[in-house]
Amino acid sequence: MKRAFTGASVFDGHQLHPDAVLIVEGEKVSDIAESVPKGAEEIHFNGGIVAPGLIDLQVNGGGGWMVDGQTDRARLARICAVHAGLGATGILPTLITDSYESTQRVIQAGIEAMGTPGFLGLHLEGPHLDPRRKGAHDPRLIRPMTDRDLDLLVAAASALPCLLVTVAPSAVTNAQITALADAGVIVSLGHSDCTAAEALAAIDAGARCVTHLFNAMSQLGNREPGLVGAALGTDVALGLIADGIHVAPTVIRIAMAARPEGVFLVSDCMAAAGTDQTEFTLNGRRILRGNGRLTLEDGTLAGADLTLPRALEVMVRTVGLPVEQALRMATATPAALIGNRDIGHLRQGAEASLVHLDGQLCLTSVWQKGQKRL
Repeated sequence: MKRAFTGASVFDGHQLHPDAVLIVEGEKVSDIAESVPKGAEEIHFNGGIVAPGLIDLQVNGGGGWMVDGQTDRARLARICAVHAGLGATGILPTLITDSYESTQRVIQAGIEAMGTPGFLGLHLEGPHLDPRRKGAHDPRLIRPMTDRDLDLLVAAASALPCLLVTVAPSAVTNAQITALADAGVIVSLGHSDCTAAEALAAIDAGARCVTHLFNAMSQLGNREPGLVGAALGTDVALGLIADGIHVAPTVIRIAMAARPEGVFLVSDCMAAAGTDQTEFTLNGRRILRGNGRLTLEDGTLAGADLTLPRALEVMVRTVGLPVEQALRMATATPAALIGNRDIGHLRQGAEASLVHLDGQLCLTSVWQKGQKRL
């Protein structure tokens, strides 16, 4: 079936096309045109933007479920479906610091989940982190990488469509980073109190990304640039939690001035995403939800109560970014990082996963591989 989406500007992954017509055939985009083809079913909007389905590379849970040691293929499918309804038609379910056995089980669940709509691979955030910058991660489970861990990750990289692993330079060797990178793992630096020199050495060894820039890491100083300075001074990809809480808008503006491209938006959302839950548990600890925040009982931020459409709104309405630049941060930029050429854009042959955002950047409709989800 051929469908024509009209009445809205079309964002192709790079730029906006005002009053264009997006043509979809089956599960694929066929064209961005000026008029409705004969015989096409017209889907009309009253303004707003049709954009590629949003891509979230840090999703800890949703729909009441966390990614944890009890995760199986069915749970991953449920989490992917929840986030499709929130606008993220492609995600990396993310396991927060856990045991070797839990990591092993989640990797197996991910392998079994391949082909599930919205499942792009896995993000393992830990356990090889720096306890000095643990954030909400359980310090009892943080540990250095061993040969057994390395072997598990290398094998997983060959079996999964994408594997992103967050590590701290203090918990891994540069030789391990190189081995991971050579195996196809996207190595990201985070939860670290490292110096800029240590971060740069890890980047030289093969790290290509930084996890939730500014949060749980050594900050930019005038004499010691820290991980933040190393990140802003190189061309590694930078994840950003743009909820107006994790990073102040003024600081985001400084980061975007330093790195206008290469920054991508993440939700860092937890089990509460897509629900009205007011609390849940993480490694046996209570996570409280209120006033747009998720926190441990001591007030430590524990992930974010955020969706990518809301992050786009913050970047445009509060930070002041052009809408095209903000949209790239949730589409083309994360797609490029994970090397997936089928998503993040609406050019001919792209996967027909798309969202409609109204004039206030609020989500109104979602299609995933040509099927309406919202």
